[in-house]
Amino acid sequence: MKSYYAIFFCLAITLHNLEEALWLPQWSQIGFFIQKPVTPNEFHFAVLIITSLAYLITFLYLSFPDANLLKWAFIGFLGSMIFNAIFPHLIATIFLKTYAPGLVTALLLNIPINTVILYKLQTSKHITIKEVLISTIVVGILLIAMIPLLFTLGNNIINY
Repeated sequence: MKSYYAIFFCLAITLHNLEEALWLPQWSQIGFFIQKPVTPNEFHFAVLIITSLAYLITFLYLSFPDANLLKWAFIGFLGSMIFNAIFPHLIATIFLKTYAPGLVTALLLNIPINTVILYKLQTSKHITIKEVLISTIVVGILLIAMIPLLFTLGNNIINY
């Protein structure tokens, strides 16, 4: 994989998470049943950790491209961010008839950039569709499982 693809992934996830960090805590206070209200402390901590994890996995994959676990973690992150654009962002915006923070960057950055990276990796025979699907499911489940823990940690250790 060309390293500049990794830069685009990191830029896309950063801008997406920044958009969410700016507006999602306030948006979540509306009280929609699909989104538990979250405080800025909780959300900012969680989004910082997840963004940092994306950078770390990307760096490690670029440093050790033959390590399958790192490859699967990286492509799982790519796939999870594509899935995240659809659910919850697009679905929430349509269903709730109000803009879900993160939708624009998810649709305009995460989906196209991550899709191109996955396409390039697949056409160069670095990954298979099966690896993308399994990695996306596993990483997606791990990220979803981490979020409540990160919210709790953020609420307990961040005071600003």
